[in-house]
Amino acid sequence: MYLLLVFSIININPYVKVWLQFGDKRVEKRKTAIYKCTLNPVFNDTFAFNVPWEKIRECSLDVMVMDFDNIGRNELIGRILLAGKNGSGASETKHWQDMITKPRQNIVQWHRLKPE
Repeated sequence: MYLLLVFSIININPYVKVWLQFGDKRVEKRKTAIYKCTLNPVFNDTFAFNVPWEKIRECSLDVMVMDFDNIGRNELIGRILLAGKNGSGASETKHWQDMITKPRQNIVQWHRLKPE
């Protein structure tokens, strides 16, 4: 059992998937590269979505860290939701507000992933 657990941890192949959503509808997706066999990846990617300004308050970003699997389904490691009203936490809501008030600027912030 212990060896199986260690093998499982070593074989984590994380990547990030970001969905642009309008309400509950997913409309556009972006992904990072897969970082093979690492527990501490650094994702330094920039994602841009074209959203009309009048619709910006209706959308949200679902940010998921996934474990790539060659054989079966990719597994969710954790996620956050960046949104104005229904973000997954206070820091996610603040991050969203910062992005809205400073358009076309990079807004960088660390977030703690939340399990499904």
